[in-house]
Amino acid sequence: MIALRLALRELRGGLAGLRLLGVCLVLGVAALAGVGSLSRAITTGLSDRGQSILGGDIAAQLTQRRATDAERAALAKLGPVSEVVKLRAMTGRAGSDDRTLAEVKAVDAAYPLYGALRLANGMALVPGSVAVAPVLADRYALHAGDRIAIGSATFSVAGVVADEPDATGDGFAFGPRVLMQTDDLAATALLEPGSLFRASYRVRLPASVAPKSAAASLKAALPDTGWTLTDRSNGAAGTSQFVERLGQFLTLVGLTALVVAGVGVGNGVTAYLAGKSTTIAALKAMGAGSRLIFQSYLFQIGFVALVAVVVGAGIGAAVPWVIVQAAGDALPVPPALGIYAGPLLTAAAYGLLIAAAFAVAPLARARDLPAARLLRDTGEAARWPGWGPAVLIALAGAGIAGLAVGQSDNPEFAAIFVAAALGLLALLTALAALIRWLAARASRPRGVLARLALANLHRPGALTRQLVVALGLGLTLFATLSVIETNLAGQLDKSIPTRAPSFFAIDIPTDGIDTFRALVARTAPGATLRTVPSLRGPVTAVNGVPVAKFKVPEDAWILRGDRGLSYAAAFPEHNVLTAGKWWPADYAGPPLVSIDQDAATALGLKIGDTLTIAVLGVDVTARIASFRKIDWRSFGFNFAILFAPGTLEGAPHSWMATVAMPPADEKAFAAAVTHDLPTTSLVRVKDIIGQVASVFGQLSAAVRAAASVTVAAGIAVLIGALAASRQARIYDAVLLKVLGATRGQIVVATLLEYTLLAAVVAGLALLLGAGAGWYVVTRTLQLEWAPAWGPVVATVGVGAVVTVLLGLAGSWAALSARPNTVLRTL
Repeated sequence: MIALRLALRELRGGLAGLRLLGVCLVLGVAALAGVGSLSRAITTGLSDRGQSILGGDIAAQLTQRRATDAERAALAKLGPVSEVVKLRAMTGRAGSDDRTLAEVKAVDAAYPLYGALRLANGMALVPGSVAVAPVLADRYALHAGDRIAIGSATFSVAGVVADEPDATGDGFAFGPRVLMQTDDLAATALLEPGSLFRASYRVRLPASVAPKSAAASLKAALPDTGWTLTDRSNGAAGTSQFVERLGQFLTLVGLTALVVAGVGVGNGVTAYLAGKSTTIAALKAMGAGSRLIFQSYLFQIGFVALVAVVVGAGIGAAVPWVIVQAAGDALPVPPALGIYAGPLLTAAAYGLLIAAAFAVAPLARARDLPAARLLRDTGEAARWPGWGPAVLIALAGAGIAGLAVGQSDNPEFAAIFVAAALGLLALLTALAALIRWLAARASRPRGVLARLALANLHRPGALTRQLVVALGLGLTLFATLSVIETNLAGQLDKSIPTRAPSFFAIDIPTDGIDTFRALVARTAPGATLRTVPSLRGPVTAVNGVPVAKFKVPEDAWILRGDRGLSYAAAFPEHNVLTAGKWWPADYAGPPLVSIDQDAATALGLKIGDTLTIAVLGVDVTARIASFRKIDWRSFGFNFAILFAPGTLEGAPHSWMATVAMPPADEKAFAAAVTHDLPTTSLVRVKDIIGQVASVFGQLSAAVRAAASVTVAAGIAVLIGALAASRQARIYDAVLLKVLGATRGQIVVATLLEYTLLAAVVAGLALLLGAGAGWYVVTRTLQLEWAPAWGPVVATVGVGAVVTVLLGLAGSWAALSARPNTVLRTL
């Protein structure tokens, strides 16, 4: 093993030339391993706590009705059953009209089947009392024994909730939680016919019964109940899916960072081998073959790459612990901390494949150059490495793409992302070549310093390719994210004041709708009021085929869970008729529905097809009369399924309303509704927008943190490239000084060079980022194109300034070199 012995001897002399390779790989692998480990820790935590999060081994959920005796009996045959009823209501201190929207959760004596409900003061939830969330207790300064109003009744506060085992499974909440006994619901008058509520029945199965088989037996025994069945393997389906998809996106962002790091790997290997040119020439002069040279330096580079990958994976493995310490309260569930081999091995594989893809070409060129040429000219242009290395590079690239696509739940999106990243890399490389070609053929400026700066863009050893590729990738990603963020922020800022109502009102009793209208007219004259009837129910069959018998497409959201239902004679606002005809205002005939165009496309529906919808447990089959394009951003009531008049009017239902009024009238209106219609819930729009903005801010921070690794890798590449060209820069500076140039003149020339290059890179990043952001905003998010160009330009501008500053810093050694000292060493 002569090659291995030579490699170890050279490594004992120091790793100065391979530091760039190590730093770049550590950054990229750490980003990938960290994102993967955190995502796996959260999803594992969700899985491990599946029974507690769901509240049982299986759960059956009904909308706007509670289970019948027959249904309860069928559930009880499987094991102990716990009933949980969830609805919204206005709540606050008894005797005060200051109320806020709360999520009321009524539980029975069997709750919880898994875990334990714990109050901060150690007390228990008993009939006639409630447990409140900390935020509600803080708002009204509630303590044990205080009285709180819910609907038409008042209750004693038992304590503040310290641990609610199934809180994660309840999903997004419009207000703080209040827990009470189910036997106390009747006193609140919140469960009137037509009220919006959900009843969930959790079952604790014997250890010998599998949840999926129990759910299958329930479906077979009671096929027409219209309930939604969930098992403990996916107790928080929405949270788990969100975490996994966000993890996949951040993984792709981290992979972009690793691609940028790959450019640094190639630069580092090239610089290292250039520094070893004399050694390689000597070995070849003494009879060493090209194969021995290749193997020896492959061992060295492979050893450093392996150590860097291990270090990066170790840093990534520690990320879940760091996140828990820094922001554990913001996570949807406590992560299951541990070492997860899958994400670490995947990140390591990415790192080694990237190292191979970018290191093979310079190794092959060093292997093939004869000793005489190595000694004669270190600035010779790079040669084609040959078909063998090209095949190895292609295989490594295919491995990277295969890992990214094969491990994604959305292979199409991953494939597009990988193709876009490779296309961007090719575009930036081509642009760098174009800049060098144009600089070589451009007319020479009159000023000497300007001519020198222009020549530095295309001379042998120029940093043009390294800078354009490394910073182009990083700044393009940051510009894209900035465009998306400013668009979303702009949509919120512009839409809320002009288009959003002040309140959403829900659960308005049918016999109280006239009272509600009168309250609006009395407390807020001139307010804009819109009222609609409201029901809920799931789609149970499409064209007569039960939903349970076919695989639901990925984007067929209309079939998942229950949907909001309403009926209307007039065509709704903020909708566009795309197919079919709208029914007459006085329509009286067989049931007709109009549905959302996107939902129809996902299911392949056409005009005349039928949908069967369970309304309060009764199946209603209706023919599709039209499709509508719905503007879901209109801040109004939009229903994916609208019935024609004559079908739902006789079913018990409530009303919903939107009210737009001046802020000065809001307090009086809310107090009047609380007093006269205590079972009606008011949702303050600005509070919901604040929650959404908070969630969006957290997501943006996570994406920016991952994307910053890309920029860090690009900076590392830049610093490494500057270090690699240090000797050539010193030589150039010394020659200029011998010819009479001052240090100031050399600084100006260097500043012109890097300013010109940075301006080109920043301009390209702005252009590409704007294009990518436009696609995401208008095509994926389907929002209006309204970016704030100030922050976007500032983002790429800072990148350009950093480029110039780093370029000057990297050239300082050359500017400080003394000619007599350097010339003696030549």
